[in-house]
Amino acid sequence: MTVRFAAVAAGMVMAVPSICQAQDAATAKLDVELNALAPSQKGCMMTFVAENNLQTPINKISFELAFFNDKNAVDRITVLDFRDLPQGKKRVRQFDMPNVKCETVTRIIINDTPVCDGPAAGECMKGLVTRSQISVPFEG
Repeated sequence: MTVRFAAVAAGMVMAVPSICQAQDAATAKLDVELNALAPSQKGCMMTFVAENNLQTPINKISFELAFFNDKNAVDRITVLDFRDLPQGKKRVRQFDMPNVKCETVTRIIINDTPVCDGPAAGECMKGLVTRSQISVPFEG
């Protein structure tokens, strides 16, 4: 009976690291928040807050975003360079979008991450979680 108990206990001890790794992978995410839109001299200043909670630092990342106008049509698609996102750190990124009127932006969608240097292929989009602090929906 003692030998059987020891074998079961050893198996459980060996399983704990795999369970922890599976939980880490399940909670690994890349949070991107649309924080503010403000009129600027060029057009519209867009402020984002990003936090990399993936399992590796991101050396360079860019997002392809689609901007919808007040007629619910895609107004433009553009790629924004968020530069590096260290693991576990929040970063604020601002982009001044020329010829965009903030009041006509009704929705923003992240189509893709054309550049994601650091994590394994596809991990940036797979772990992407978006939210908006303003009335404009922000989807990933």
